[in-house]
Amino acid sequence: MKILLLGSGGREHALAWKMAQSPLCTQLFIAPGNAGTPQYGQNVDIAVADFPAIRAFCLEHAIDMVVPGPEEPLVKGIYDFFLQDEQLQHIPVMGPSQYGAQLEGSKAFAKQFMGRHHIPTASYREFTEATFEEGMAYLAQHPLPVVIKADGLAAGKGVVIAATTAEAQDAFQQMIRDAKFGDAGKKVVIEQFLTGIEMSVFALTDGKSYVILPSAKDYKRIGEGDTGLNTGGMGAVSPVPFADATFMEKVEQQVVKPTIDGLSKENIAYNGFVFFGLIKVGDEPFVIEYNCRMGDPETEVVMPRLQNDLLELFKAVANGTLAQQAIQADPRTAATVMLVAGGYPGDYEKGKVITGIPAATATQLVLHAGTKQVGADVVTNGGRVLTVTTLAPDLASALAASKATAAQIQFEGKYFRKDIGFEFV
Repeated sequence: MKILLLGSGGREHALAWKMAQSPLCTQLFIAPGNAGTPQYGQNVDIAVADFPAIRAFCLEHAIDMVVPGPEEPLVKGIYDFFLQDEQLQHIPVMGPSQYGAQLEGSKAFAKQFMGRHHIPTASYREFTEATFEEGMAYLAQHPLPVVIKADGLAAGKGVVIAATTAEAQDAFQQMIRDAKFGDAGKKVVIEQFLTGIEMSVFALTDGKSYVILPSAKDYKRIGEGDTGLNTGGMGAVSPVPFADATFMEKVEQQVVKPTIDGLSKENIAYNGFVFFGLIKVGDEPFVIEYNCRMGDPETEVVMPRLQNDLLELFKAVANGTLAQQAIQADPRTAATVMLVAGGYPGDYEKGKVITGIPAATATQLVLHAGTKQVGADVVTNGGRVLTVTTLAPDLASALAASKATAAQIQFEGKYFRKDIGFEFV
């Protein structure tokens, strides 16, 4: 199979690494890729949402499958673009339809879907410019803290947890009246704050059947002890120590199964990953959010633990035989530490030369997230630069090995959290 993978981050490097291992993979192209992805395929200078260029490339190179990594091409309708084109419709796209991608693209859509299918989630109300004053009054009497969410995609920054009414009303006004997040904040979801511990669960579905991949927990805050600003993710661990078999059975029966059944009942075309952002409240799972793709940096711990051939699973999604598949997971623990540019998630500089990247071993991978090749040098090209993932018999050993390698890699302004998995070791 000739595969076109869309994206340029650590998630895509992990997916490229995994797919290249498959005997089904005859050629792998990554658009646009990064400085690490040529280890496993060929980089192509095409943006992830440039559908005409993707179309031309697929036809020229007889691509057999398209695997979108990030949400942008999915929310913009790449699945439908292929389905509606006679020359492309035979090529499976691993993702939902544009309508289905609203599970990630619209918080209100996701909340309404959960309500229809009795999936546990925080109580909420939604407001627009037309109901602005009503929203301000609602916030004035809402228990604190309270969660304010821009309805659309806001690059992971459209969520505010407000500790005071004034802070909540200010965030609400900035989203709706001041257009802080542009069109993404034209509708705002106000949500009950849930107290618990978060984790990520991933399913692969053909819209009717599903398989559940290894679970993970990521760490969003820039500072140690989960302090400071939110980021795209500073590290991850898998499996999740508190997610025992009893809890995971609840997740499957109360969250995963009703979600996939809901997609089927509503005839929503969905061939790809569903990411369940969960919070464990007491012993019960609640859904915080859906994503319509794998998470980053969770992919960097999930893929090393997944023992199945990923392309076999994708092929089963495409031909409707996913129900016959069973997931095999490595019993070891995977831990990922993310190396970021100085100043991230605020302003940071690019173009810093990176040295000391070790070759992959049987138990450790360095995956590129924001890098590019400039002559003989690999340089920084994003806020999140590299991830170090280690497989080990226990979490403490995996973390120690990942941190040791993170310390060896050098670039100006490098920073990484030394306490990933802190609550479990």
